[in-house]
Amino acid sequence: MLRYLTAGESHGQSLVVIVEGLPAGLEVTVEQVGAELARRRLGYGRGPRMRFEADELVLLAGIRHGRTLGSPVAIEIKNSEWERKWTEEMSPAPGYPTKKLTKPRPGHADLAGMLKYGFDDARDVLERASARETAARVVAGALAKALVAQIGIQILSHVVQIGEVKSERSSIPSPSDLNRIDDSEVRCLDKEVEGRMIAEIKAAAKVGDSLGGSVEVVAHGVPVGLGSHVHWDRKLDSQLAGALMSIQAVKAVSIGAGIEVARRHGSDAHDAIQFDPATGQYLRPTWLSGGIEGGISNGAPVVAEVWMKPLATLNRPVLETVDTVTKESALSFKERTDVVAVPAMGVVAEAMVALVLANEATRKFGGDSVAEFVRNWQGFGDHLTTAPSAVTQPNAGEPAENE
Repeated sequence: MLRYLTAGESHGQSLVVIVEGLPAGLEVTVEQVGAELARRRLGYGRGPRMRFEADELVLLAGIRHGRTLGSPVAIEIKNSEWERKWTEEMSPAPGYPTKKLTKPRPGHADLAGMLKYGFDDARDVLERASARETAARVVAGALAKALVAQIGIQILSHVVQIGEVKSERSSIPSPSDLNRIDDSEVRCLDKEVEGRMIAEIKAAAKVGDSLGGSVEVVAHGVPVGLGSHVHWDRKLDSQLAGALMSIQAVKAVSIGAGIEVARRHGSDAHDAIQFDPATGQYLRPTWLSGGIEGGISNGAPVVAEVWMKPLATLNRPVLETVDTVTKESALSFKERTDVVAVPAMGVVAEAMVALVLANEATRKFGGDSVAEFVRNWQGFGDHLTTAPSAVTQPNAGEPAENE
């Protein structure tokens, strides 16, 4: 199985991610991982940090001559601002900060973290709670994407809504749409809606406010059989929901048609089952269930929508708080912020979906090398065409055992 761990603070020396469970022989390069990180910086309405946050990557361990060794992979993302600005404030050596942040921001982890850990400075919380940590997740996700691509899985995201502006597309994008999505200033495939989203962002920026929204993540080529119905923590939709909800500022996750399907009659709420004699495969013409039934992938595209709240750090602070020293009412402090981070959140959501699918794929197919992993997947696929059910049908004219 696949495991990963991130370490580091927003303005610390670097972020580090360790990924364990990758089979040997997976091709990995700095350029490949860097391309995914560059996608995380996309999106109209991002803050000034995105203009100079050139992510310098160092492949520290687990990779030799461009291929994984089967041992844990460690990758460092250096902070380009560390030496210029943060060496004193974020120094690991004994000492004191130059300024304590004592006016916690509503909507952030600031106050809850200060109370939980006994801190008197919100920076001790916000540095780790910051969405900068998602850069390490995108690195881990890049490795997971490379692995699941070996068995035909391709993952993409697109922005559905920013503020009040929503795309009403009824179809899901295909992998061939990804370049067009990333070329959009807001990573939206609907050109008419794209312009209105940008106008919405400009209006919010003008008054120093922020916006939330939603993205749809789609995984094409997911094989039947990832996840399980036998335990609550093995259900694929449960794992995906938890992983996506763990993204900073995400407040809701919907699998497939989600809330909308709850409003329908049962006769119109489920994906019909069809059979293709030419391929011997079962087909689903729709993805109301998001490609998952009973916690198990059913062969249809896996689809999830992810909602992000407006960022609670505003360029015009107006949120009421309390100074933790004086206990007097105040306005929350301001850190550097974006007007909207929904387009970038989509790239992070892709990474989280990739990590869940890679974990379940390695659990299902196993293998110490990529070649063995692929062989096991192929063998499972061959089995599906000859034995689609574990139940043996009785011979014609013979009663079943329980009759």
